Amino acid sequence: MIKHVTESSFEKEVLQSKVPVLVDFWAAWCGPCRIQGEILDAFDKSLKDTEASICKVDVDNEQNLAMQFGVMSIPTMMVFKDGKPVSKQVGVRNESMLKTMLGL
Repeated sequence: MIKHVTESSFEKEVLQSKVPVLVDFWAAWCGPCRIQGEILDAFDKSLKDTEASICKVDVDNEQNLAMQFGVMSIPTMMVFKDGKPVSKQVGVRNESMLKTMLGL
């Protein structure tokens, strides 16, 4: 299940996660972000909870998180493992690319 995270839930859901987390930095008005959202919805259905999780950060509502992680363009995908960012890609990514980012 894709989780929408905020500054207050980011540490628990992303940084303290026991599995890798793919974070989608997005905005509702962004066309490519909507396309990426559809890809993520389909990808999420194929993921096991023990493999990885997906979180979304609305950059309009969570500007501090976007600034903290250097998000300049959206959509931006970041993978966090053991509480640290290990991969960052800008632009729409297909399922194969997402699997590669997560190391699956």
